[in-house]
Amino acid sequence: MKRLLLFALAVVPLVLSSAAPVPQPDFAAAHNEIVTNLSAFIRVDTVNPPGNETRGALFLKAILDREGIPSEILALEKDRGSLVARLKGNGKKKPLMLMGHTDVVGVERDKWTVEPFAGIVKDGWVYGRGSLDDKGMTASFLEIFLLLHRLKVPLDRDILFVAESGEEGTTHVGIDFLVAKYWEKIACEYALNEGGRIHEVNGKVTYVGVSTTEKVPRPFLISAKGTSGHASRPRPDNAIVHLCAAVAKVGEWQAPMRLNETTREFFKRLATISNPSEAFILTHLEDPAVGAMAQEKLRLNYGTYYAMTRTTLVPTIIKGGFRINVIPGDALAQIDVRALPDEDVERLAETLRKLINDPLIEVVPPVGGRPTAPPSRHDNEMFGALEKAQKRQFPGALTIPLMVVGATDSAQLRAKGVQAYGVGTVYGDKEVTAMHGNDERINIKGLSQFTEFIWHTVLEVAGAK
Repeated sequence: MKRLLLFALAVVPLVLSSAAPVPQPDFAAAHNEIVTNLSAFIRVDTVNPPGNETRGALFLKAILDREGIPSEILALEKDRGSLVARLKGNGKKKPLMLMGHTDVVGVERDKWTVEPFAGIVKDGWVYGRGSLDDKGMTASFLEIFLLLHRLKVPLDRDILFVAESGEEGTTHVGIDFLVAKYWEKIACEYALNEGGRIHEVNGKVTYVGVSTTEKVPRPFLISAKGTSGHASRPRPDNAIVHLCAAVAKVGEWQAPMRLNETTREFFKRLATISNPSEAFILTHLEDPAVGAMAQEKLRLNYGTYYAMTRTTLVPTIIKGGFRINVIPGDALAQIDVRALPDEDVERLAETLRKLINDPLIEVVPPVGGRPTAPPSRHDNEMFGALEKAQKRQFPGALTIPLMVVGATDSAQLRAKGVQAYGVGTVYGDKEVTAMHGNDERINIKGLSQFTEFIWHTVLEVAGAK
């Protein structure tokens, strides 16, 4: 009897900790629904500027309304609303947010091979502006939200579905507004958002990259002042000549490498699944003897990885002059600076002034911008759930924390103490270029795999135990 009692006591914690049985979704039907919704979503014009994201919010709200799921549209400006919906859990744990953005960037229509706002399905892909950034993931998160509701999945956490406006450069109408005015409606412990990737090589997933931190946009201006005059008489203070020289120096300069907790772990894990020559580069970036060589190989061959190692400065726009025969009195360049989270912007500006060393040049650092915050952890329940779902969905791969070299609205969430993680669909290196580019498209099979991966992650971290 004593042995039976001890056995029962040992078994009880296991029973209590196991997840309640959950009906498995019909994933084939779910995948078809995602494609249908995404194709229609792409046809809703939410190009930013001007945005008109309320159109996208209304599109999503209509789907939720048909399912009997309450939702609301919150707007600083009536045409630029964000949608918030909630599935109630039992309150044992704090909420989990699934967040995507509804606005998209514009297009060079004449350079597309298909109509960019038709949501065309062709050869296993959904084509259209926003398919990758970010309507595809938003449609996937919507489907997961619908499945949780339809299957009446018991939850230890509320699940929030947030489709926010203004991510593409006008965050004041989107995440900034939601955080400042409606934080109680979106407060959560964990959030899943854009910013990661499921990396595939020759049809096989090698790693699931989950962003735990990100670089921050800190655009600089470089201006030149000179004397205007007739172009037939060259001048030593020609503003365009001085500006071009300054831009060339900035373009050639490399900020010092500085790994952090996330990037050091990223390169360490990535090296374990890389070929020997790549592994050598990844494991010797900080080596005093060969680090410079390893960093240069990274710069020349692995641009995205290189951008993770330091603050980057890329000249993108130059303005100056208005007639062929007039020397302008001024000229201006914009430098897209993507700073490491701990970058001292004022110190960087002073470094550039010394580098340029020209009294006719002024370096103007930005004011404000996305906040910085400590990286999300990779040793907690959420990251563990992502790793467990990865092993189930993509056996043989690895889950790797990474730093986004662009920027997302997870920054504002991390600044409020949320453990926010960037996830993304399955694609190889070539598909990355379609994001913000011509013929943007998302692979249907990859999006389906991503949806199942996130479904199992959500059940693991939020399903009732």
